[in-house]
Amino acid sequence: MLEEEVNRCQIQEWYPKFKSVSIRTLIHELPESFVQYLRDDSGPFLLPLSISNEDALPNRIHNPEEEEDFAVSEGSDDESEKISPPPSFPELEFLVKESIETLGGAVFPKLNWSSPKDSAWISSTGTLKCTSFCEIALLLRSSDSLVHDLRHAYDSCIDKTSSRPSNFFIALRKWAPSIRPEMEFRCFVRVHQLVGISQREVTGFYPSICEQKNELKMAIQEFFTDEVRLKFDLENYTFDVYVREDGRVKLLDFNPWGAFTLPLLFTWEELGKDSEDGNTLEFRMVESQCGVRPGLKTAVPYDYLDTSEGSGWDQFLRNAEEELRRQTLSASDG
Repeated sequence: MLEEEVNRCQIQEWYPKFKSVSIRTLIHELPESFVQYLRDDSGPFLLPLSISNEDALPNRIHNPEEEEDFAVSEGSDDESEKISPPPSFPELEFLVKESIETLGGAVFPKLNWSSPKDSAWISSTGTLKCTSFCEIALLLRSSDSLVHDLRHAYDSCIDKTSSRPSNFFIALRKWAPSIRPEMEFRCFVRVHQLVGISQREVTGFYPSICEQKNELKMAIQEFFTDEVRLKFDLENYTFDVYVREDGRVKLLDFNPWGAFTLPLLFTWEELGKDSEDGNTLEFRMVESQCGVRPGLKTAVPYDYLDTSEGSGWDQFLRNAEEELRRQTLSASDG
């Protein structure tokens, strides 16, 4: 894989050409200060100081009664030692607020490649729905899946020259409450030919879509031929779509072929083989409860499962073990 292939799949690269068949999206370049805020995992978790009181998060996020917990560094001998004040990004916040209003009052965010799906649990709705800059910052800052964009974007590239792109962007996508996850599909393109379609939500069995398999296959294949094949520049890639109730297909995303992109109900070896029966397109979906893939429906990233040493989940587990050890010692001393 080449850096150029990864770069072509950034949303700010492909969206302008495909916006008529995609979800309405507004994209802003991020200031480097905000990028460093997202990358920084050395200090305490601080949300940005909002310039608008109406955008402030509920007190459960930062309760003034618990100010002492935020003001004193853990393990510090000097109780007067204070942490740094919350960061502030007023210009970015203003742009984001305007975009949210333009898009109907609610959006879901993503960076160049990834969205913070793994941190949806921390929001008040349990989804990626955001109505303020602070809610967006909370999701982005809490996400481990964004580690891919921020630190490992080019790890699979044979011509890797950097670990990150020179510029980061935030894409604010119009929130649609009626989206049905079972109607999302990942499509695999090899040598400009659509060779595979996989149900994207592989942790559930949905009998209703099994009955529509042929119609869904035809709709997606037609969409690829009419809207994607001659417009996207790469030879090998994947793209995600959503099929509406009226049969219309919406483009959600592009991803590189292989590497960190999940093949879902396929393997990359299967997708790379030439068809023996002449049928170049195979459509796979979960067709029974036995076909459900357990273990993916968790709080870990959907497209980037990272529990390696030094990752966010590795640190979380280490902290949990340390806290358990501390409580055990306290109980035994008592």
